[in-house]
Amino acid sequence: MTNIENKVAIVTGAGSGIGRETSIQLAEKGVRVAVVDLSVEGGNETVSLIKEAGFEAFFIQADVGSREDVKHYVEKTVDTYGTIDMFFNNAGIEGAVSPLAEYPEDIFEKVIDINLKGAFYGMKYVLQVMLENGGGSIVNTASNAGLVGSPGVSPYAATKHGVIGLTKTATGEYASQGIRVNAIAPGPTATGMMDRFTQGSEEAKKAVESGIPAGRYGTAKEVASLVVFLLGDEANIINGAVYPIDGGLTSL
Repeated sequence: MTNIENKVAIVTGAGSGIGRETSIQLAEKGVRVAVVDLSVEGGNETVSLIKEAGFEAFFIQADVGSREDVKHYVEKTVDTYGTIDMFFNNAGIEGAVSPLAEYPEDIFEKVIDINLKGAFYGMKYVLQVMLENGGGSIVNTASNAGLVGSPGVSPYAATKHGVIGLTKTATGEYASQGIRVNAIAPGPTATGMMDRFTQGSEEAKKAVESGIPAGRYGTAKEVASLVVFLLGDEANIINGAVYPIDGGLTSL
């Protein structure tokens, strides 16, 4: 197995769900992790879990929709660990559930700021470090909503389509300079986001699961395992790819 010990990773949205699980799995492999989240409580809890297991991480609070906050988490990581080898560009929100013609404009703008602008800012400033250092690996979190239409969540779907566009474009621009950029497209996953989508309703959850060929939600651990693989050197030939991890949902 390829040794990634002592490499440095930034994980955004690391205070819960897929971001937390990915941070933990990276740390278990000896990666030093910059845990980024808006939630101080969630981010510090992720760091505590990593440190209690004997591994290394530190927390940076950031609103990824803020250009200055993104520049800060990139600069703080370099100041602390000296470099950035891996970047899991994961933070995002679901927004409201509403038909497009009725969608609240203020929530639309917030979803765009966090999911699309946040992904762009993260790539922009991390890429600058990776270019100076001669390479690196980025995984962006898109969604199955970035692959197909998703009635009721038009801004979310638009941003996740946009993340895929950023992923493929960055690959064309930077692959020759030793940088890999891939994306994951999770389907329904057992995280707080899906609980909010279904409003905690077991009936609604079962209705969602009934449309998934695998018959169940994915888990944060399953998604994180894919991310860790894509970030690592064993995936060196993989670039510009988008990986659905949705129990077969987008195969239908």
